This record gives sequence, C-alpha cells and structure tokens, in this order.
Amino acid sequence: MDSRLGALPDDIEALKAALITEHGERIAAAARVAHAEAELAVARAKASNDQALIAQQQLRIEKLTRQLYGPRSERSSRILDQIELRFEELESSATEDEIAAEMAVAKTTTVTGFTRKRPARKPFPEHLPRERVIVPGPTACLCCGGGRLRKLGEDVTETLEVIPRRWKVIQHVREKFTCRDCEKISQAPAPFHVIARGWAGPSLLAMILFEKFGQHQPLNRQAERYAKEGVPISLSTLADQVGGCAAVLTPLFKRIEAHVLSAERLHGDDTTVPVLAKGKTDTGRIWVYVRDDKPFGGPAPPAAVFYYSRDRAGEHPQAHLASYTGIFQADAYSGYGKLYEPGRSPGPIYEAACWVHARRPFFVMADLAENARRKAQGKAGSDLAPGVGSGPPDRRPVRHRADDQRTERRKAQGRPPGTERAAGRRSGGLDARATRQALARQRRRQGHGLHAQALERVHALP
Repeated sequence: MDSRLGALPDDIEALKAALITEHGERIAAAARVAHAEAELAVARAKASNDQALIAQQQLRIEKLTRQLYGPRSERSSRILDQIELRFEELESSATEDEIAAEMAVAKTTTVTGFTRKRPARKPFPEHLPRERVIVPGPTACLCCGGGRLRKLGEDVTETLEVIPRRWKVIQHVREKFTCRDCEKISQAPAPFHVIARGWAGPSLLAMILFEKFGQHQPLNRQAERYAKEGVPISLSTLADQVGGCAAVLTPLFKRIEAHVLSAERLHGDDTTVPVLAKGKTDTGRIWVYVRDDKPFGGPAPPAAVFYYSRDRAGEHPQAHLASYTGIFQADAYSGYGKLYEPGRSPGPIYEAACWVHARRPFFVMADLAENARRKAQGKAGSDLAPGVGSGPPDRRPVRHRADDQRTERRKAQGRPPGTERAAGRRSGGLDARATRQALARQRRRQGHGLHAQALERVHALP
C-alpha cells in the first residue's frame, strides 16, 4: 500500500479541505506557468519586432545609399534582393510571434500584451470595383428594446479580395445551311485566331508571354502550374505558341524599332538575364535602347526596343545601331567604341558619356571610412567639390523645355570660374586624376561634349 495514502486523514471534512488546498495550489502553479509563458511570448515578440525593424532600416539605408552614391549595377541589385528576402522572413516571424503572444496573454490577466507598431496602410486603389455587402441592422434598440429606429449613418470596412483564375472553353458554333434550290452548303467564316489554326485565345497567349518575358517564368514552370490547376498543356505546345506570337508581333516590333532608331538621341544599356542551359544556367544579355524626348520638350512619344544575345560581345550593339546616326548616351563599355569612329557609315554617332558613371570614382573617394584608412596610412584623403559630392545640378527648371530654352537658361546660370577648374586639375589628388582620365576619355572618343561640360564643374576644395 502506498505510504502517501496512509498519511491522508480519515475525516471527510479534512479530506475535502486537503483537496481544495491542492486544487488551489495547482491553479496557482498553472497561473504561474501561464504568466511565465506569456512573458516569454511577449519578449519573443518584442525581439522579433526589433529584428524586423533593424532589417527594415538596413534595407532603407541600403536603398538610399545606392540611390545617392552606389553604382547601379547588378551586384548591388542582388544585395538589395537578399536584404529584402531577409526582411520578409523577419517580418513574417515577427507577426507570427505577435499573434502567439496575444494568445498567451489572453490566458492570464497579469501580463501586458504587446502590439507592433505598423505604418498606416495605404487606401486601396480607386480603380478597383467595390462590392457592397449590406449587413442587416438591428430591428430593435439594443439598449431598451424599442422599435422606433432611424438610420444615423454607416461604417464601411473594406476587405481586399481576389477572384482565382478561372479557365473556360469557348465554343464557336457555325451552323451549316443547305440551299433547296442549288443544293449548295452555306456557312459563316471561321472566327479569327491570333495564330493560324490556333487553339489559344488572345488572353491566354498574352498571359503566357507576360509570364515568360515579364515575370521570368520559364515555360516548364508554367506547364507545371497549369497542370495543377487542372489544365495540362505540354511544354512543346507552349513553346509553339510563343514562337507563333513572336512571328505575329514582328511587324509591331519593326514599327517600334524604326520609331526608336529615328530619334536624335538614344539612351542605351544592357543587363544580365539567366538562361536555362543543359545542366546549368548561362548568363545572357538584354540590350535596351530608349527614346525619350519629353525632358527636352520633344513631341514624339517615348519608346524602348529590346534585343537579346547569349553574350556581351561588341558585335551585338554594333549590329543593333548599324543604321543609326545621332547622339548616343551609354556607359563606358568598350563594345561601343566602333560606333564612335569618325569615318563610320552611314554617319557619325556622337557619344554623350554617362555622368553617373563618371561620378562613381568620386563617390568612392568620398567614402569617409576609406579616407580615414588612407590618412592612417599617411596618404592624403580626397575631397570633392560641392558640384560633385552633392550630385548633379538641379535640372528641374529646364526639364521638359526645348533646346533653345535650355541653352538660354544655362547661359544665365553661368559656369564655375576657370581658375577653380585649373586648381582642381593641379591638385594632384585622386579626384584630379579621375577628372583628367574622364576628360581624356571624352577627347579620345570624340564625344558630344556634354560630358566634358559637366566635368568642368569638378574642382578641389581648399
């Protein structure tokens, strides 16, 4: 027999009192456990919120730093993507911990709950349709039960909802009729299809193209997703539709290409794009040429044309711009070199070198940590002129104006004195050397002169 049972009293009242005491102790122990769990959950929620807030501030700092000083390169874009992914995970974890803390606090009355501070949510876009769901109001007063109620107003709570994608098959029925006089059969013509003998509607084709080229979803991923939605479409069938659309859209592409390449000035750039290959992923190139005369007061609509290549050889931009003559603004990629040759046929292309690329070495030299390391090593630091350290001049007064108006405005503003420019070039610092290199490159490329005029603002601080 258990010794604990022998220690129990034989009196019924004493047993009841002992049971009540033990029950109270268990309730108190459970309350202490719930209190500790609630405090732990609140602490965990606060820590997750702090981590998410730190990641958010780091993301903002990185974006501002990249916008003000950093190079607009693919590497910095990947860094931003990594920070955004980390912030996404921390934000989700913080919300999950907050809900867990609320559930734990609800079990106790001695722990103060924790609510995260969130920014004010932007209102839903006005172009979205609104569906009003009227909640039936009370038929009697909730206080006294009276039935003499009058409408005073209403509160509207908006909830964003989405209708899942819905597939359907459209059957075009063409009835046949036979003539009782000549025994011939008459029938309406077949409906129009974007692709001859096609089976896919225009909305489906647009979705496939947008997913592939706009969202970078390869066709095999699309085929898998469509199969999960109950619409199996083979990969080869999707590829056939993409090829057919490319052929159908070629006249439109030619019109856009002719419009872009007829501009007086072009902006060009290229970026990397992952390409599926056998057993690996290759890196291809997307070349873009933009025509936008709105900042110069031009009436022509802006447009852009894109080209694709498997590598970054200089022959690609040379083939793209084989028939172009005018001003070309681009980076310092050596593949553009043959475009600026004086004897080029059908005519010269004048280089308007990128001021952003020219500023990059100056921003690197303006880095305080780097200057501190250089001074610690006994080397001279580098300072920037206000015209460089503060970024390009304010172009808002001349933006969207014609060329003659821009010229008059800039003449009225004047330029830095020549003595300051000469002092900057004689300073012997890194900024002077970078200025000389940029100016030498401008002369070597026989540029348009805009780059050199901008670099004339560079001078060393006393």
